[in-house]
Amino acid sequence: MTGAPGPGARRDAEAAYPALALVVGDRWIGAEERPTVPVVDPSTERGLGHLPLADEADLDRAIQAAHDAFPGWRDTPALARGRILRAAAAWLRAHRRDWAVLIALELGKPLAQAEAEAETACEMIEWAAEEGRRLYGRDIPPRTSGLRLTAFSEPVGPVGAIAGWNAPAITPARKIAGALGAGCSIVIKPSEATPASGLMLARAFAEAGLPPGVLNLVFGDPPAIGRTLATDPRLRMLTFTGGTSVGKELAACCVATMKRMVMELGGHAPVIVLADCDVEAVARAGAAAKYRNAGQVCTSPTRFLVEAPAYRRFADAFTAAAQALRVGDPFAAGTQMGPLQNARRAAAIRAILREARPRATVIEGCAPEGPGFWQAPAVLTDLGSDARAWHEEPFGPLAVLAPCASLDAAIAEANRLSLGLAAYAFTGSLAAAERLGREVQAGTLAVNHWSASFPETPFGGVKDSGFGLEGGPEGVMAFRQQRFVSVAS
Repeated sequence: MTGAPGPGARRDAEAAYPALALVVGDRWIGAEERPTVPVVDPSTERGLGHLPLADEADLDRAIQAAHDAFPGWRDTPALARGRILRAAAAWLRAHRRDWAVLIALELGKPLAQAEAEAETACEMIEWAAEEGRRLYGRDIPPRTSGLRLTAFSEPVGPVGAIAGWNAPAITPARKIAGALGAGCSIVIKPSEATPASGLMLARAFAEAGLPPGVLNLVFGDPPAIGRTLATDPRLRMLTFTGGTSVGKELAACCVATMKRMVMELGGHAPVIVLADCDVEAVARAGAAAKYRNAGQVCTSPTRFLVEAPAYRRFADAFTAAAQALRVGDPFAAGTQMGPLQNARRAAAIRAILREARPRATVIEGCAPEGPGFWQAPAVLTDLGSDARAWHEEPFGPLAVLAPCASLDAAIAEANRLSLGLAAYAFTGSLAAAERLGREVQAGTLAVNHWSASFPETPFGGVKDSGFGLEGGPEGVMAFRQQRFVSVAS
């Protein structure tokens, strides 16, 4: 679609933006067949394309297509399923630059970061392809002769899935790959804000020879689609990534049909920094991690809890790094942070900053003026404990820094909220690291680094951050159900 970043890269990318469609069974339903909404470039606020919206009949047909295709895909040998997943991943890797361009256009993520996301999504599909070959059962020693006891897993059934806009390659890829690798069919609703990024996956699997109906993509009214996916009895599972309040509503809907659920919900990740680490280096790397994807990451480090003797050094280094970030066009060389994805997120960050200004020190970097959903990187210090920023996930380029008197105090503050998705800690002490691993209440804890998950590792939250796991062996087994069979001779 485009070459190296430069003056013509954005123009070429906009010109190559693809036609959008729904994928329902063996049909690709284009914008000329349905009512549409515009897809907007967050860097310019210009329209990119027109997205067709599914009506009730489309959604019903998509669910029926997944229901009808499930037995054939379930009975397809795992090796054959794996070959299709690997072929899809190979197609996506061959078109990785094109995929990254779509992510940069729709999300505003800098192109280099978008390419990294596309590569990780490919690795997730490859992981699920291989893990699908290892869905072993077991024989259980019988209590009496002439009895055989066997435990094994089987695909749970057709799956409904909902993915957000902030990781438009990784999140749909992880859900689709886990379901298909486990032998399930799927109806997925990627975000209406980033549809072309999600449709790349449908194109890849079609090119790889996936039978029609095994993978269906729909777009439309999110609440209505969510309720249908959660309540339709033909779907036996719902996997959702999004906000905690919406996740709780969908979970309540799923109870009516006793669906299996995986809920990856909100976070407000704490970062515990002890004085025995390289404080300045951690601060600089922490700023890069915080403002990646403009802070629009569910695992984004946000609450920096720094041991008091090291606090001033940390704060000075962190704020200097935040102010030095290059914020601008995702297609421009050297851009480190792009715009927020939509006007709602920009307004939400501005509201948190307005509330904090009378009671905190607010330090901001620079951002472009003019069209686009721009917000400068922001750092809050000296903030009162009753401020919104301490309690509410900003989901944007805003960090809160505070000193802590001790490791005990830092752990208590890290665990104070009802959220528990990701957490980070930095220390030179093995004993402190071991204690942090035991006591910090988060689904994932990264000690002395900034990577919250990998394709081969489980990922999920505790408390109000959800339940169930994605990624790793657990992420494939989430789409399988256990059975026990006993046979007497």
